[in-house]
Amino acid sequence: MNYFSELKGKKILVVGGSKGIGKDIALAFVQLGADVIITGRNEEDLRKTTAELIEFNSNCSYLIADIQNVNQIYNMIDQAYERLERIDILINNAGVNIPKPALEVTEEDWDQVLDTNLKGTFFCSQRAGKYMIEQGVSGKIINIVSQMAFVGYVKRAAYCSSKGGAVQLTKALAIEWADKQIKVNAVAPTFIETDFTKQMFDNKDFHKDVLSRIPLGELAKPNDVTGAVLFLASDMANFITGETIRVDGGWTAI
Repeated sequence: MNYFSELKGKKILVVGGSKGIGKDIALAFVQLGADVIITGRNEEDLRKTTAELIEFNSNCSYLIADIQNVNQIYNMIDQAYERLERIDILINNAGVNIPKPALEVTEEDWDQVLDTNLKGTFFCSQRAGKYMIEQGVSGKIINIVSQMAFVGYVKRAAYCSSKGGAVQLTKALAIEWADKQIKVNAVAPTFIETDFTKQMFDNKDFHKDVLSRIPLGELAKPNDVTGAVLFLASDMANFITGETIRVDGGWTAI
């Protein structure tokens, strides 16, 4: 059996797809024959990643959008539909964290984290879901959340709140759109080794503390998350909705 062969020709939108986890996800889909659009705020990063995607499939492109802004979200989703004519799979990967002690978190910090990680995820899903329903597409929405949705951690009050909310949002949309055959699921990684997190892990005490909480004894890599995403996107997961797969090396099993 050729697993994931059904993903060939699928129309994929990866929100937050220019680097890190999102880039790895986009590259995996395009190598399986899907048409992929990535989005983000940094055009230089988007151009570089799109150039890599085009090496596998010329029907790939990017869109610039800040998902803290609902009007930009709507415009981005609308443009994606114009280019792709439909969206089979939406990956909500864009996220931000501002690590600060709870007593130092400002309203601006809180709003930036919640607006990106929760509000942005909702309105991307709302707009894409609207098109899926109108076109009768049995689509899939996959939200990249975090194991911080299930456990607390220092300097993560806003982040934990946003990701916990995204898990509940995943369940709510899964129930509401089940009769439309739209499956909504999430993937919850632990800390991932990326360029973005490298600076954090240069702190030896932080690195040691994180590893002490992961029974498998190592950090996850982007492809560990991508494997879970591909599974949920594939036909093997057609009877799964409202679930969150934890890719955390056992952190939340303790």
